[in-house]
Amino acid sequence: MRTTIDIPEELVLEAMKLTLLKTKTDVIKEGLITLIRKEKLKKIKSFKGSIKIDLDLDILRNR
Repeated sequence: MRTTIDIPEELVLEAMKLTLLKTKTDVIKEGLITLIRKEKLKKIKSFKGSIKIDLDLDILRNR
């Protein structure tokens, strides 16, 4: 998909330098992937303590 957006050049150049990615497109893709992953993890972490799982690790590990 082609989209025209206004992104501060300094941000793109710094991201390219830090990640060693060669193209602006790759930097934007990586940024979006990272943002999506971060938000999904945040959602998963919100379940901490709200799900009761009764597991015996010894049984699961065939001990």
